[in-house]
This record gives sequence, C-alpha cells and structure tokens, in this order.
Amino acid sequence: MTVPAVMRAVLLTGYGGYDRLEWRTDVPVPQPGTDEVLIRIGAAAVNNTDINTRIGWYSKAVAEATDAGAATGIEGAGDDGWSGAAFTFPRIQGADACGQLVAVGEGVDPVRIGQRVLVEPVFRGSSPFDIRYFGSEVDGGFADYARVPSVHAHRIESACSDVELASFPCAYATAENILTRIGLQAGERLLVTGASGGVGSAAVQLAKRRGAEVTAMAADAKAETVRGLGAHQVVPRDADLESLFGPEYFDAAVDIVGGEQFGPILNSLKRGGRYGVSGAISGPVVDLDLRTLYLKDLRLIGCTVLEPGVFPNLVGYIERGEIKPLVAATYPITDIAAAQEAFLTKRHVGKIVLVL
Repeated sequence: MTVPAVMRAVLLTGYGGYDRLEWRTDVPVPQPGTDEVLIRIGAAAVNNTDINTRIGWYSKAVAEATDAGAATGIEGAGDDGWSGAAFTFPRIQGADACGQLVAVGEGVDPVRIGQRVLVEPVFRGSSPFDIRYFGSEVDGGFADYARVPSVHAHRIESACSDVELASFPCAYATAENILTRIGLQAGERLLVTGASGGVGSAAVQLAKRRGAEVTAMAADAKAETVRGLGAHQVVPRDADLESLFGPEYFDAAVDIVGGEQFGPILNSLKRGGRYGVSGAISGPVVDLDLRTLYLKDLRLIGCTVLEPGVFPNLVGYIERGEIKPLVAATYPITDIAAAQEAFLTKRHVGKIVLVL
C-alpha cells in the first residue's frame, strides 16, 4: 500500500482552550519501528481524557470537576500529566481508534498488511506499570495515520462500521477492566455511576453480559436508553442511595463520577464489597470516613492499566455480537472543538466519534 509522506492531524499545542487544538495538513507520517505497525485511521472517538489533558485537569494542583475551565483551561494547573510526568507538546491525542494496517516494521510479518484493527490504548512496557497511553505519552488517533506496537493492534472481524468500532476501545476496555478487577460474578448487585457516558454505558452492557443485576445512575431523560442497555433499574444521578437501598445493598460499584456521591456509595456496599474507580468527572477530591472502609472490610480498587486478557476478551465479545456499539453522534475531525463542546454538555448517551 502507498503511504504518503505527510498527513492531516489535530495537534494539541499546550494546556488551555479549544484554540490549543491546531488542524494541520503537513504533519510527517510516522514510520513503524521494530515490532511496530502503521495504521490508516478510519475513525477515532472523543474521551474525557482528551479534554482533561487539554485543560490540565490531571495536575495535582487541580481539585475541580472536569467541566471546570473546559473552554479556556484551568488556571493554576501544573505541567504534571496523569502519569506523574510532565506532558510533552505538541501531541496528537485520540485514545480510541479503528483502522487498517498499512505498513509494518522489522519483526512484524508483512501478512498483517491489510488487516482491520482496533488499537488497545494502554501500551505495556517491561513491567506491569511501565505503560504509555495512546494519545497521551505517544501520538494517538486524531490523524490520518498512527504508529503502534504490533501487539496492541488487534485484528478484528466484524460487520460494524469504523465509527461503531471506534466507540469501543477506551470506554469498553476501561469498563471491562474494572469488572475484571472487582471480580464481578453472575447474580451480584452492581451500582454503576455515570451510566449514560462512554464507560458507564459500557459497564452496564458488560455487567449484564456477566449476569449481574445492574442499578444505573443517570439523568431521567436518559433512563429509558440506559435501561435498554441492560440495567435492571435506573436512579437519578443525585439519588439518596441510603433512602433507596439502605446501608448494605450492593456487592460492588463502578464509579466514574466521584464527587459528593463517593461516601454514600461506600455506605451502600455490603460488608466485603468492592469499589472500582476510573474517573472523577464530578470532582477528584472526596471525603472518606475510614471507619466505613475498615469496619465493613471494603476494597477500593483504582483501575487504569488494563489486565492482559481484557482487550483480547473485548475483541471476542464484539466479534460474537455479545455487546453492541452505542454512538451518540459523529463529527468531521476538523470540527473537533464542536465535538468536545457537545461531549461536555453530557446530553448524549454513549460515544461521540470523529470521522477522518
């Protein structure tokens, strides 16, 4: 396949507002190195992490919710990224990507050229927590082409469109990773916060697949859609959990929201319950009553690095039709600012996808 010398891409040029997203048509196409492949991107989805990085939210100096400073950036944010290291600009973001493999580096069988692939967005290194995140530490999918390790470019056979497939990697892998870490079993009661968003809606589907009884927290206007994904019941985002369920109802919780509901969620867990978290859109700083934690023998589990089997399992679920894509809207990649603005309204259910 013929690969051009330059490509189109959105460059994040620094912390700040939408003006930091620069559309370029002269970016050099990356060359695959040893054990790497080059992918022609077909579609790439928008995620919280794209916006969080742009506004500097991952800095430990920031305590606000993720919608703070979305249009202008967060004043006082430091340059420490989510990994703890300083973020490097310019950067091509985009953790979610589907496309076609068009070139290979040394050590990769050329027979792979032409394969349709999904990118596993967490690139593992020599140790379990030696990782690079696609679109964060390395350039991602908001471009015509992306270079990734061959092992993280997963071949997929599916009737889904590129837009539909691009809705899966980050959100569904995150959700499946949490469910794996908390060891969710059939018949258990699970609470899912932010159930209309990408990770939350994925968690509802994936928990149903495991045979769990899912209670989802979502806005009233989205309740019917979330129920259609497999939730047994849907309660408002600001629901009084203790009044509805008492102090020991759920076996486990998947929390993407954080903020003021953190304490009530822990109170609603059974003794020995498990709390898995991979987001804090309502605020990263929470109140923890240590007595609740130790007297109820709870387990609090942070989830970022994917367990090794999570993404291959996810590809299998997609290929067998056990989960379905949920695409709320699509935008041309040149309208990335409008896509992020729509994302931040939280009026959608599922994913917003950029088309190249």
